[in-house]
Amino acid sequence: MEITIHEAQQRVDSWIKTIGVRYFSELTNLGILMEEVGELSRLIVRRYGDQSFKPGENERLLDDEMADVLWVLLCLANQTGVNLTEAFQRNMEKKTKRDAERHKQNEKLKEI
Repeated sequence: MEITIHEAQQRVDSWIKTIGVRYFSELTNLGILMEEVGELSRLIVRRYGDQSFKPGENERLLDDEMADVLWVLLCLANQTGVNLTEAFQRNMEKKTKRDAERHKQNEKLKEI
């Protein structure tokens, strides 16, 4: 089942208000977001980078770590009144206009 960003924001809000009791403060959620991004980073560094997993360290699921990051970001958007659908659309337009030729001209991105 696919859902829109708007639907995801609504589902998180409903879950928080019925199961989660209330949102953590914005500052607490910012800290949690940093923790979740760190966990995602650790996994990617070990899976795709040069580091290896330590003995006994469990290899978490990449999709679950990404979903944790998304969850907290959705919480913060809800708390601060950000419509992520509109924000994403504006951001895509900004990037498309600003970077229309930039990456095509980047020698570092040219195929070898």
